[in-house]
Amino acid sequence: MKYVALLRGINVGGNNKVSMAELKKCFEELGFENVRTYINSGNVIFEAEEDDKAMLVQLCEQAIEKQFGFNIVCSVITAKELQAAVSNAPSWWGNDAASKHNAIFAIAPSTAKDIVKEIGEEKPEYEKIAVHEPIIFWSAPIATFSRTRYSKIVGTKAYKSVTIRNANTTKKLAELCG
Repeated sequence: MKYVALLRGINVGGNNKVSMAELKKCFEELGFENVRTYINSGNVIFEAEEDDKAMLVQLCEQAIEKQFGFNIVCSVITAKELQAAVSNAPSWWGNDAASKHNAIFAIAPSTAKDIVKEIGEEKPEYEKIAVHEPIIFWSAPIATFSRTRYSKIVGTKAYKSVTIRNANTTKKLAELCG
Protein backbone atom coordinates (compact mmCIF):
# COMPACT_ATOMS: atom_id res chain seq x y z
CA MET A 1 0.00 0.00 0.00
CA LYS A 2 1.20 3.52 -0.75
CA TYR A 3 1.58 6.05 2.08
CA VAL A 4 2.67 9.61 2.68
CA ALA A 5 4.63 10.48 5.81
CA LEU A 6 4.47 14.13 6.83
CA LEU A 7 7.21 15.01 9.29
CA ARG A 8 6.52 17.89 11.66
CA GLY A 9 9.19 20.46 12.36
CA ILE A 10 12.20 19.45 10.30
CA ASN A 11 14.40 21.96 8.49
CA VAL A 12 12.49 24.86 10.04
CA GLY A 13 14.48 27.90 11.07
CA GLY A 14 17.73 25.95 10.91
CA ASN A 15 16.50 23.41 13.45
CA ASN A 16 16.22 19.63 13.14
CA LYS A 17 18.20 19.56 9.90
CA VAL A 18 17.57 16.48 7.81
CA SER A 19 18.97 15.75 4.37
CA MET A 20 16.25 14.39 2.09
CA ALA A 21 18.73 11.86 0.67
CA GLU A 22 19.45 10.61 4.19
CA LEU A 23 15.73 10.59 5.03
CA LYS A 24 15.04 8.51 1.92
CA LYS A 25 17.77 6.09 2.94
CA CYS A 26 16.33 5.89 6.47
CA PHE A 27 12.92 4.88 5.07
CA GLU A 28 14.49 2.37 2.68
CA GLU A 29 16.36 0.78 5.59
CA LEU A 30 12.96 0.17 7.22
CA GLY A 31 12.18 -2.06 4.24
CA PHE A 32 9.82 0.41 2.58
CA GLU A 33 9.78 0.40 -1.21
CA ASN A 34 9.60 3.06 -3.90
CA VAL A 35 10.62 5.72 -1.38
CA ARG A 36 10.52 9.27 -2.66
CA THR A 37 10.92 12.58 -0.84
CA TYR A 38 9.42 15.85 -1.96
CA ILE A 39 11.01 19.20 -1.14
CA ASN A 40 12.97 19.87 2.01
CA SER A 41 10.08 19.99 4.50
CA GLY A 42 9.79 16.29 5.33
CA ASN A 43 7.38 14.71 2.88
CA VAL A 44 8.01 11.05 2.12
CA ILE A 45 6.00 8.86 -0.23
CA PHE A 46 6.60 5.16 0.24
CA GLU A 47 5.08 1.71 -0.12
CA ALA A 48 4.78 -0.76 2.73
CA GLU A 49 3.10 -4.10 3.33
CA GLU A 50 2.13 -2.96 6.84
CA ASP A 51 -1.46 -1.70 6.92
CA ASP A 52 -1.45 -0.38 10.49
CA LYS A 53 -0.80 3.37 10.25
CA ALA A 54 -0.10 3.67 13.99
CA MET A 55 2.61 1.03 13.64
CA LEU A 56 4.06 2.84 10.63
CA VAL A 57 4.17 6.09 12.58
CA GLN A 58 5.98 4.35 15.42
CA LEU A 59 8.50 2.75 13.03
CA CYS A 60 9.17 6.04 11.24
CA GLU A 61 9.54 8.11 14.41
CA GLN A 62 11.89 5.58 16.00
CA ALA A 63 14.02 5.29 12.87
CA ILE A 64 14.28 9.07 12.51
CA GLU A 65 15.30 9.48 16.14
CA LYS A 66 17.90 6.73 15.80
CA GLN A 67 19.24 8.07 12.49
CA PHE A 68 19.19 11.82 13.21
CA GLY A 69 19.28 12.02 17.01
CA PHE A 70 16.11 13.97 17.67
CA ASN A 71 12.42 13.23 18.12
CA ILE A 72 10.13 14.17 15.23
CA VAL A 73 6.38 13.76 15.20
CA CYS A 74 5.17 12.06 12.05
CA SER A 75 1.76 11.75 10.45
CA VAL A 76 1.17 8.86 8.08
CA ILE A 77 -1.80 8.80 5.73
CA THR A 78 -2.58 6.58 2.79
CA ALA A 79 -2.10 7.93 -0.70
CA LYS A 80 -5.79 7.25 -1.29
CA GLU A 81 -6.76 9.37 1.75
CA LEU A 82 -4.63 12.25 0.51
CA GLN A 83 -5.95 12.01 -3.04
CA ALA A 84 -9.57 11.80 -1.85
CA ALA A 85 -9.16 14.82 0.41
CA VAL A 86 -7.49 16.92 -2.28
CA SER A 87 -10.10 15.93 -4.86
CA ASN A 88 -12.75 17.13 -2.38
CA ALA A 89 -10.99 20.40 -1.55
CA PRO A 90 -13.27 23.42 -1.84
CA SER A 91 -13.08 25.42 -5.07
CA TRP A 92 -11.77 28.51 -3.24
CA TRP A 93 -8.75 26.68 -1.81
CA GLY A 94 -5.46 27.36 -3.58
CA ASN A 95 -6.87 29.60 -6.28
CA ASP A 96 -6.34 33.21 -5.15
CA ALA A 97 -2.81 34.64 -5.30
CA ALA A 98 -3.75 37.34 -2.78
CA SER A 99 -4.48 34.68 -0.12
CA LYS A 100 -2.61 32.07 1.89
CA HIS A 101 -3.84 28.54 1.33
CA ASN A 102 -2.81 25.78 3.73
CA ALA A 103 -3.63 22.16 4.36
CA ILE A 104 -3.63 21.55 8.09
CA PHE A 105 -3.10 17.81 8.61
CA ALA A 106 -4.34 16.33 11.88
CA ILE A 107 -1.81 14.04 13.52
CA ALA A 108 -3.40 10.87 14.91
CA PRO A 109 -4.97 10.22 17.29
CA SER A 110 -6.39 13.73 16.75
CA THR A 111 -8.77 14.25 13.87
CA ALA A 112 -9.39 17.35 11.77
CA LYS A 113 -12.76 17.70 13.48
CA ASP A 114 -11.01 17.62 16.89
CA ILE A 115 -8.69 20.41 15.77
CA VAL A 116 -11.56 22.55 14.46
CA LYS A 117 -13.42 22.06 17.74
CA GLU A 118 -10.35 23.10 19.74
CA ILE A 119 -9.47 26.15 17.63
CA GLY A 120 -13.07 27.21 17.20
CA GLU A 121 -15.11 28.28 14.24
CA GLU A 122 -13.40 30.30 11.57
CA LYS A 123 -13.92 34.04 11.37
CA PRO A 124 -15.80 34.15 8.05
CA GLU A 125 -14.96 37.79 7.44
CA TYR A 126 -11.23 36.87 7.41
CA GLU A 127 -10.84 33.17 6.61
CA LYS A 128 -12.45 30.07 5.16
CA ILE A 129 -12.10 26.47 6.29
CA ALA A 130 -13.43 23.16 5.08
CA VAL A 131 -12.74 19.71 6.49
CA HIS A 132 -12.14 16.49 4.66
CA GLU A 133 -10.34 14.10 7.01
CA PRO A 134 -7.53 14.19 7.76
CA ILE A 135 -7.16 17.74 6.36
CA ILE A 136 -8.49 21.15 7.28
CA PHE A 137 -8.39 23.27 4.12
CA TRP A 138 -7.76 26.88 5.14
CA SER A 139 -7.53 30.08 3.14
CA ALA A 140 -7.18 33.71 4.19
CA PRO A 141 -6.31 36.95 2.41
CA ILE A 142 -2.70 37.89 3.11
CA ALA A 143 -3.81 41.46 3.96
CA THR A 144 -5.93 40.29 6.92
CA PHE A 145 -4.04 37.10 7.77
CA SER A 146 -3.17 38.24 11.31
CA ARG A 147 -6.87 38.62 12.18
CA THR A 148 -7.69 34.98 11.50
CA ARG A 149 -8.29 32.41 14.22
CA TYR A 150 -6.15 29.82 12.43
CA SER A 151 -3.11 32.11 12.20
CA LYS A 152 -2.98 32.15 16.00
CA ILE A 153 -2.69 28.41 16.66
CA VAL A 154 1.09 28.40 17.15
CA GLY A 155 1.82 27.47 20.75
CA THR A 156 -1.65 26.03 21.40
CA LYS A 157 -2.49 22.44 22.27
CA ALA A 158 -4.07 22.04 18.83
CA TYR A 159 -0.85 23.18 17.13
CA LYS A 160 1.01 20.22 18.63
CA SER A 161 -1.45 17.91 16.88
CA VAL A 162 -1.04 19.23 13.33
CA THR A 163 1.48 19.55 10.55
CA ILE A 164 0.91 22.17 7.89
CA ARG A 165 1.66 22.21 4.18
CA ASN A 166 0.78 24.90 1.66
CA ALA A 167 -1.70 24.19 -1.12
CA ASN A 168 0.96 23.76 -3.82
CA THR A 169 2.88 21.18 -1.78
CA THR A 170 -0.31 19.31 -0.85
CA LYS A 171 -1.53 19.18 -4.43
CA LYS A 172 1.88 18.03 -5.67
CA LEU A 173 2.03 15.26 -3.04
CA ALA A 174 -1.39 14.02 -4.18
CA GLU A 175 -0.19 14.10 -7.79
CA LEU A 176 3.00 12.20 -6.93
CA CYS A 177 0.87 9.50 -5.28
CA GLY A 178 -0.81 8.77 -8.61
